[in-house]
Amino acid sequence: MKILSFRNNNVISFGPKVKRQEAVWDVLAIQQELNVLPSFSNTIVEGMTDGFEFVEQMRKLVEAAEKSENPASFQLAFTAIEWLAPIPRTTKNIICIGKNYEAHAQEMTNESAPEDLVVFTKAPTSIAADEETLSVHADVTQSLDYEGELAVVIGKKGKNIPAALAFDYVFGYTIANDISARNLQDKHKQFFLAKSLDGACPMGPFLVTKDELPNPQNLTVVTKVNDEIRQNGTTSDMIHTVEDLIVEISKLVTLEPGDVILTGTPAGVGKGMTPPQYLKAGDTVKISIEGIGTLVNYFK
Repeated sequence: MKILSFRNNNVISFGPKVKRQEAVWDVLAIQQELNVLPSFSNTIVEGMTDGFEFVEQMRKLVEAAEKSENPASFQLAFTAIEWLAPIPRTTKNIICIGKNYEAHAQEMTNESAPEDLVVFTKAPTSIAADEETLSVHADVTQSLDYEGELAVVIGKKGKNIPAALAFDYVFGYTIANDISARNLQDKHKQFFLAKSLDGACPMGPFLVTKDELPNPQNLTVVTKVNDEIRQNGTTSDMIHTVEDLIVEISKLVTLEPGDVILTGTPAGVGKGMTPPQYLKAGDTVKISIEGIGTLVNYFK
């Protein structure tokens, strides 16, 4: 199932994409109007705590709407809504993995990727949406960079998760752009501030449930800047797999529904080019991951 979050008439909602249409089912409206289920969560993060029962609930709501007298009344065209990130606000910082592709580690430091995880976080206030116009933050940086990444969305609370059960804790996947102010990254010798500027973590367009992407280690990741291909990688090149990340992170941090893990970026970022090619006003960045879609953002 492809799920999106959106705002309509100042109300935040969510729902699955309408098959073969550029529209979304407003499941909250369906439940309110048709009273299909005994109860239904008002937010996507609350719903995840029910695991795939939450997905089945949405399917039942859609089925009821399709059988209703006016199915179209529960559908909203993509052009009629304000897109939000699939998880509009994480409950804690976004967990990010650095140097998880060998070629990217080489282009950044001319050194091999470290054996152990490189972990940092981005503030929840950095979250932005598909099709959103973002600032290049010219007042603080002239070296704003892009990083196309597969993002894992956790659906169940867990600590010390064993490898054999790692995917039981995954709800689904989306696309993220780990936008970074390289000058601040170098200045502060750590990543948090440089990667937490407002709008520095656009995600979307959809949250795709894990049943639709049974092998997250075999997905192409392509980033285009103004239609020029900059990154063309595959998740099969990750040093630490999705399974590895869940196991290692959960040894130290309790993972919770709605947590987002950015899994690292392939080679081809702006800093790695000769000369470096950073984002500027007027640029458009498109990140595509097969099975999910394309995350598009504009810069001003």
